[in-house]
Parts: sequence; structure tokens; C-alpha cells
Amino acid sequence: MKAIVLAAGKGTRLQTENCDLPKVLRTALGKPLLGYVLEGLRFLEREDIVIVAGYKREMVEKAFAGYPFAVQEEQLGTGHAVSCAREALAGYDGPVLVCCGDMPLMQEETYRTMFETHEREGNVCTILAAVCREDLPYGRILRRADGTFDRVVEDKDCTAEQKKIRELNAGVYVFDAKKLFAALGQLKNDNAQGEYYLTDVPAILQAEGGRVGVCAACTAEEMLGVNTPQQLQQVETYLKEVQEA
Repeated sequence: MKAIVLAAGKGTRLQTENCDLPKVLRTALGKPLLGYVLEGLRFLEREDIVIVAGYKREMVEKAFAGYPFAVQEEQLGTGHAVSCAREALAGYDGPVLVCCGDMPLMQEETYRTMFETHEREGNVCTILAAVCREDLPYGRILRRADGTFDRVVEDKDCTAEQKKIRELNAGVYVFDAKKLFAALGQLKNDNAQGEYYLTDVPAILQAEGGRVGVCAACTAEEMLGVNTPQQLQQVETYLKEVQEA
């Protein structure tokens, strides 16, 4: 098993006059956000976790020396970010987890459950989902009439009706590595953001006959990413509650 951690973001909305750190190096209770994510992946060997860095990558590489790194020079979307890890995983044929370096509340058990679900169901792609009553800006998981996976629609591309869907994409996946990198070459950027979305890959794989499953093992708290000072404060509140429990 291997993992790709997306950690190239600048975190513009988190930056202040006194702090222009890469987003994943912003701290919660004194620890970098990326540190929490890597702690959740401690069941994997360091050499099996590829960190995709970009903005001020030298700082990230120094802070987390000992991990293999890939570089995303331009921010062209999550699909492009994952493709930057292609060389680091050259020759690998097995399951690969793709997760985000700014989601510090994700638990080791959730990551493990994803791998187990992926293997048990024989999926080429397993999507982590959370059911949440709040109207959060996450992609919606669309299902067919028989309940099977159809596709993911990003929040900014959702219709008013699709926004009512409560099953949200947490942005964490397990893929068959070889099929993932083959599908990335088919991505197009004809969307509201003009980016290459990783969320388009499951539908590509399914159209090719692969099985795509949804693993609803995530809580609404776990999928909280840090993009604003308010979200950073919210994360710290949750972390304190966990420590005091």
C-alpha cells in the first residue's frame, strides 16, 4: 500500500502580514497540519508516502525530511497534483491512497477502512464520503437509480437540485495505481475553475468497466479542511476536545 499526500497549496486565505507559510505548515496546537495527516498514515512506511509539494516546497521538504517528494510547479487542480507523483510511483502496481495535507482530523482507522473496503469490494476506485446535514462546499456524490455510484459533481458546478444532496465527497480516495495514472491523462479542464479535477477520475474508470465504490466511513468533522483562519480555529477546538476526552 502506498499514499500520495497533496501538500502544494499556498493557503492564500490563511496568510497574514506576519505569516506566509505554506498551508500545510500552519500549526494547530503547535503542530503542523501535515504532521497530523502523516500521523494518521503511520501504518504505512515513510518511503511509501509521497508528498506533493509546491509553494515554498523547500520549507515543507525540510520540515518532513525522510519522505519522498514530488513537485507541483503550477496549481492546475487536484488531478494535475496527483499526476505530479507519477514518477515517484513508477512501476508500482497496487492500491494507492490519495489524501490532503490540510485535513488534520482524519483518523488512522478511517484510512485503514478505506484500504480494507477497496480490497474487499474489488474496486478500482474507492471514494470516502460523509453524510452531513450542513450545506458545506464539498462535491456531491451522485448515484444511479439502483444506488450505485454515478459521478462526483464539485460544489461550484452543482445545480440547485444537486446542492440538496447530503452525501459529500471527502476528497480522499483509494485507487488502483496504474489505472489512476492512465485515467489522469484523459482529464479535461472545462469546468467552472478551469482546473483538472481528480473528482472526474472515478467516472472515467467506471466508464471503462471498473468498479467504483463509496466508503461512508468519514465523519463531518474528519473531512474539515483548513482554508481560513476560522477553519483553523475550528480544527484546534476539535483537537482540544479529543485530547481532553
